[in-house]
Amino acid sequence: MTTAILTLILGASALRVHLDPGFNKLIPLRHAYMEAFLKHAATFSGANRVMVDVRWKGEGDIYNPEFLAALRGITDEVFFIPGVNRGQVFSLFTPNVKYIEITENGFVGEVVIPSRFTPDEKGLAQVRSNVAKSGQIGSLVSTDLRSALVRADLLETDPQTGQHLDYGEVARKLEAIRARFESRNIEIGVVGFAKIVGDVMDGLLNVVAFFAIALTVTAALLWTYARSVKLTLLALAVALLPVVWLLGLLPLMGYGIDPMSVLVPFLIFSIGVSHAVQMTNAWKQEVLAGRPPEFAAQAAFRKLAIPGTVALLTNALGFMVIMLIDIPIVHELGVTACLGVLLMIVTNKVMLPVILSHLRLEPAALRQGQPLDHGAPRHGLWWAVSALSQPRAALLTLLAALLLLGVGTHLARGLQTGDIGAGAPELRATSRYNLDNDRILHSYAIGMDVLSVYAEADGSEEACLDWSVMNAVERLDLHMRGVDGVRSVSTVAGLAKRAAAGSNEGNPRWAALQRTPGALRTGAKAASPDLGLNTEGCGVIHVQVFLKNHEGATVKHVVHELQGFIATNDTPHVRFRLAGGNAGVAAATNEAVEQAEVQMLAAIFGAIALLCWLSFRSWRAVLCILVPLTLVSILCNALMAVLDIGLKVATLPVIALGVGVGVDYGIYLFERMQHEIQGRGASLREAFYEAMRQRGTAAVFTAVTMSIGVGTWAFSALKFQADMGILLAFMFLVNALGAIFLLPAMACWLSVGRSTASRHQPQAA
Repeated sequence: MTTAILTLILGASALRVHLDPGFNKLIPLRHAYMEAFLKHAATFSGANRVMVDVRWKGEGDIYNPEFLAALRGITDEVFFIPGVNRGQVFSLFTPNVKYIEITENGFVGEVVIPSRFTPDEKGLAQVRSNVAKSGQIGSLVSTDLRSALVRADLLETDPQTGQHLDYGEVARKLEAIRARFESRNIEIGVVGFAKIVGDVMDGLLNVVAFFAIALTVTAALLWTYARSVKLTLLALAVALLPVVWLLGLLPLMGYGIDPMSVLVPFLIFSIGVSHAVQMTNAWKQEVLAGRPPEFAAQAAFRKLAIPGTVALLTNALGFMVIMLIDIPIVHELGVTACLGVLLMIVTNKVMLPVILSHLRLEPAALRQGQPLDHGAPRHGLWWAVSALSQPRAALLTLLAALLLLGVGTHLARGLQTGDIGAGAPELRATSRYNLDNDRILHSYAIGMDVLSVYAEADGSEEACLDWSVMNAVERLDLHMRGVDGVRSVSTVAGLAKRAAAGSNEGNPRWAALQRTPGALRTGAKAASPDLGLNTEGCGVIHVQVFLKNHEGATVKHVVHELQGFIATNDTPHVRFRLAGGNAGVAAATNEAVEQAEVQMLAAIFGAIALLCWLSFRSWRAVLCILVPLTLVSILCNALMAVLDIGLKVATLPVIALGVGVGVDYGIYLFERMQHEIQGRGASLREAFYEAMRQRGTAAVFTAVTMSIGVGTWAFSALKFQADMGILLAFMFLVNALGAIFLLPAMACWLSVGRSTASRHQPQAA
């Protein structure tokens, strides 16, 4: 009764769980790059950015009344979206976009589109001229003059409400703008983190659908296996219960669910099914042997309480270990998953045996099953598999494992850290977002992928009038333009050089930095803070490096070149700091992931080794369980390299999750082997045969069931869900195969049966 009331309360609380995405949650906040980024994020833009691409599909170019009216309306709509940093909105219609020209009266600079602009022939001609003089072609206007951008930066906190920014609402506003202004002649593309989050949230309906499919498949396979409606419904209920409790506890703890970790509840369900099948299978075998349900439940509990709890604690440790990654979203994922597993100990190891003690098996299930009887005819398949524990077959198995290890290690060397490909890797290449992103990349000299470098001037009140400082910025500009992977570079030094040429009748020979403060002052308008390239007085100069893509290899190469330049810079009074922009965030994240991978794997395998040793008091048991897990982890990395799945925040936890779940098979099998050898003095082959007969069937069934369940994700419209499904299906299935094939071979060559049997004989005497 208490459990039912608790479930109802937490179930009602689960209805209040909400999606809680956030840009800063993806950032390793203590990384050196992010210290510089957070210090200057309020002043300079580039990381959490939204771009609206307005494309003209009619005849001619953008200089026509219909297009400019749409661009003005879209600019106004974007300006008033909640969370937009209104000082960092750029469009041909915003007052911070100006042109500068040289006349006989000196420098003249005005906004590109005057406030009293009229779209007649004269006004359109003036706008065309102003845009050409503004230098915005390739930046805010496409190189083919067929489209223009509205660019805006988002704040993590909505300044109007003071609340955390609702990215779902921002995405809906952007889609409303698209729906309102798109027409026969105008096409609108939208890119940015907020839009990615919106598309992922829209795709979460697929997650619910695939969860329902997986639940149906699991139920069908459970019934096929158990031939009992009662056991099927009980296993599903016990597996779902910790999910409901977990979702109910999250709002009470002040947590939401990030769209990138929304798959965690299904993982909890999958683990719950695995352990519930083991418990119900052990109970059913006792019932088939003629024992009453209450005695059968006690026997099943005695057999599985310790190995099952150890396996679940190992799962929890696996989830805790991923919290080593210094990224808030990973911390949330670790807390959520760890809590779910701990709740499962209560539901599976305490509640399930109690319920089973009151359950009566259907006649059909009694007729279908076979009792546990050591004198019964041998199960042909499992007796054949048990031959792997014999020296010759074990040697062949180990040689095959070494071959797989060599191939896997070779392929795993191709695993890349970070994203692979342009656009949003969370979405399919054919998604509207990625198509919009491709069009922007091909139409402009800039894109979404920008890496910011901050030049901090020390002891100079007017650093933009200091030739040594400006020269250092110019040298960085020229150096990065020649780096592979860089599309363009934008700096205040480049604008100053253009102003110098303009002061000398546009002669390109004069496009150079002047040596004296007075000469540099002639191009002072190029150093306007409104352009987003420097602060007032140029205390900080913003260098924007636009990349061709944000692939891990590209970002790493560009950062390496920047670090090389910074290391050799000997200009006094200026310090270059990395890194801002979305590519700077990617660089910091990739470095954090690379560093955390080794620490995470060392920690999780160390934790598993400790728990296994405490459980079995045998270093041989530790090796028998760990070696298959290690091999499968290497093969998973190889699979990621083959499928072009990068090692990043979304995929790194998969390895930890797969190892944490996969260790269950080894623990259950070895515990049964050890019991048979120590309790009955059985040989290694007989012990492994009994382990497979009593535990192996359930292990294979749950591995296949879980693999099929998550394997359906491969058909999801969300690519990150499809990638997760493929990797988890591989880990679930191959970990089971590794335990079945490699564990007995390791036990044979480590003399597990002989050494244990020799200790048993004197005790028997």
